[in-house]
Amino acid sequence: MSQPYYITTPIYYVNDRPHIGHCYTTTVADVAARFARLMGRDTFLLTGTDEHAEKVVKTAQDRGLTPLQWADKNAAEFVKAFDLMGIQADDFMRTSQPRHIARASAYIKKLMDSGDIYLGDYVGWFDASQEEYLTETVAKEHDYKSPVTGKPLEKRTEKNYFFRLSKYESALLQAIEKGAKGEPGGYRILPDARRNEVLGRLKQGLNDVPVSRAVKEGDADWGILMPGDPNHRVYVWIEALCNYLSAVDNEREPSTAQAEGGPRRKYWPPAVHVMAKDILWFHAVVWPAMLMALGEELPAVVYAHAYFVAEGRKMSKSLGNFIEIDQLRAYADKFSVDAVRWYLATQGPLGANDADFAHAKFIEVYNADLANGIGNCASRVGNMIAKYFDGVVPEPAERAAQIDQKQWDALFLFPGLVKDCAPGIATQIEACGIDQALHLGASYVNAIDQFIAAHRPFSVAKEEPSAGYGPLNGFITNQQFLSTVLYHSAEAVRIASLLLFPALPNKMAELWRNWNCSPLNDPADPNSGFKAPLAELAEWGGKWSLKPGQKIDKGEALFMRADPKEPAPGQA
Repeated sequence: MSQPYYITTPIYYVNDRPHIGHCYTTTVADVAARFARLMGRDTFLLTGTDEHAEKVVKTAQDRGLTPLQWADKNAAEFVKAFDLMGIQADDFMRTSQPRHIARASAYIKKLMDSGDIYLGDYVGWFDASQEEYLTETVAKEHDYKSPVTGKPLEKRTEKNYFFRLSKYESALLQAIEKGAKGEPGGYRILPDARRNEVLGRLKQGLNDVPVSRAVKEGDADWGILMPGDPNHRVYVWIEALCNYLSAVDNEREPSTAQAEGGPRRKYWPPAVHVMAKDILWFHAVVWPAMLMALGEELPAVVYAHAYFVAEGRKMSKSLGNFIEIDQLRAYADKFSVDAVRWYLATQGPLGANDADFAHAKFIEVYNADLANGIGNCASRVGNMIAKYFDGVVPEPAERAAQIDQKQWDALFLFPGLVKDCAPGIATQIEACGIDQALHLGASYVNAIDQFIAAHRPFSVAKEEPSAGYGPLNGFITNQQFLSTVLYHSAEAVRIASLLLFPALPNKMAELWRNWNCSPLNDPADPNSGFKAPLAELAEWGGKWSLKPGQKIDKGEALFMRADPKEPAPGQA
């Protein structure tokens, strides 16, 4: 039985509305989770919101709201945004929820009891915009300005609790090395460029890091107090990291809030933490060290992607070019949410380099991969079966003994082409290579188009049906050849659609309903789960293959071709 698959996104700050960055990371995780479910793995996808920041208090005060009211408002916006994007999350964690507070407090107390968190004095540079202390080295590198926002750093002197990060320097280096070699007890940092960044910084040495701030008179009651010390509150970043464990930790069941969804401890450790590169250090160094101190297993993969830019320019509030959720909604209304998911998943900054969300490129990809790709291919095959076989899946011919196997395989290549797709997908998903997994499905579509162009079934259909077909004259008739070409084309479309489903769940579910071949438990619900794992569903000639004689409906076009001259949605 395969290991459960636990994948997380960061929990997102509730101080603003969601934008393309939040939607991209969460879509990546959703596509990976859908692939895992398709492969038959018990899968758990966690996302949510990070709420106990000081700036949440300030922004709420500016708006005449309590921190919880402001957090409620923006957390609801994230839920709406992820619903729009078709995210199938198994839980939405809010750090203001009692279930998280109780467990996170328990972890911090354990670290205090073990001496891994201690009380000391701190003098250093504080990035108020990120609520993060920076080392002198990092502060100096950035001219004593925030590496993220460019705002001036604050020099702070205060008594804090510290986490003994320095204690785990050697253990972290060993675990990263083991992970790179695929050895037990290690974790992988991907892409490789990110691992090199982390190793370079690690080798400069580690300092203990502050994990609390003093409670000042008049402070809002917002955030988790240090266990046993009402004069200090846990920094938002340390308790936020705890959400990955608190969401699945049934061993520490708080009396104030039962976990939703039954026992979840089986999901630990995570298969992959997905995030943007700006929070890599917390996830690749601080969090693994905390887990070591807690005696917990480490995540298998920490994956930090790059950023989206807009029309070739870095997104910034000053430029006013952030791609907000309203713009993504406009694209979804115009081209379908699946089209937006496809563009994000296949063209996004999954690797080390930033990626561009440009309207012209969106249209180019949409037309090439969707309208002219799976959409046109499925329509062509469906239309030919409707025209030449009255909408009934035809019976393919069997190879006669006199026909050489290599010659037959060269003519009808798909059984050999798709036989290893399930293991290939599994390898990609372990490394969060969702773009490569999706491109495999797209490559099958391209192969089907080439197959049709080479064998020209529309021309064969015009020939005498009973006449012998070309190079196979005497062994197969034109009608048998036509039947075989269209059966192989349709079955290959079915298998390709399985691999495209994680990015295109609604459109592929529609195709399956039209063709009466849905592998979903509920054909009307793309989130209802599969009747069998991919290895069985994609087996040529297996239980789930298209059956000769079954009726298919060609249906409407899945994706209509877009006009490159039309303005971007939402623009005049």
